[in-house]
Amino acid sequence: MERVGKLSLLSSHAALIVNEDSEKTLVISDLHIGWEISLAEEGIYVPSQTVKLLERLKRIIASEKPDRLLILGDVKHTVAKIETEEWRDVPRFFEEICKVVPKVQIIPGNHDGEIEALLPERVEVLPPRGIVIGDIGFFHGHTWPFLEMLGCRSLIIGHVHPVITFRDPVGFRITRQVWVKAPCNNRTLAKAMLKGHNVRVRKKESIDNVLKKLDISLNVNNLIIMPSFNDFLGGQTINAYGLTRQQKFKGFIGPVLRSGSIDFEKAEIYLLDGTFLGSLSRLRKISGR
Repeated sequence: MERVGKLSLLSSHAALIVNEDSEKTLVISDLHIGWEISLAEEGIYVPSQTVKLLERLKRIIASEKPDRLLILGDVKHTVAKIETEEWRDVPRFFEEICKVVPKVQIIPGNHDGEIEALLPERVEVLPPRGIVIGDIGFFHGHTWPFLEMLGCRSLIIGHVHPVITFRDPVGFRITRQVWVKAPCNNRTLAKAMLKGHNVRVRKKESIDNVLKKLDISLNVNNLIIMPSFNDFLGGQTINAYGLTRQQKFKGFIGPVLRSGSIDFEKAEIYLLDGTFLGSLSRLRKISGR
């Protein structure tokens, strides 16, 4: 999955590049600036890691020279409020990033309540339902995207922080961040999205007719889940029992993943360096889950 059309993954990084109409866009997701606060509340004190995140991102920008940086949500860590550390670290982070890339855009995630108050004027906050670049739709994943994204070839989300976990014969646990590329049943997705957008479909009316009236085509064939750019965080172990099978994830994973349109068993799993590990069903068998 290292290169798909005008989309390419950056080897060894939780980031991708999209080239469209001579514009080069760097895409990352899930910074979770201020995550150390939640540990401090449990009595575990970790110095702010924001500078390390910033320096890593600046190195990628210096190497790739993008025209635009697009962040797929969860810029900060607390959900509905803004902590003191976030008032300090988020503005500093983006003031520095704005110096090295011409355009910065954010699609808000479920952790980004009141995020506008923390951002420099140059940073553009897009609708939570996402943005389309070429024939690829980008959104965070915690809410339905725009209906028009059904016409995209691929959908790309963050939100889940996918990892795989194995135990060796001695009992040591090995956890790695991964990319997930899963096939999508676009008719099932279209039906669920129409319902999610409160679009009425009459009993004898076909999905095709409804979409035609809305001037929306149906082209989606896969969903890609990005790993979290903040590698200090944990993630959801996708080879355990599957995201959609675990009750504790039902409210977390977002409406698209709950729609029944994504075939996780046939999902292709890749390490950050592009190594293909196999299908999710095969990895689950290997791990004995």
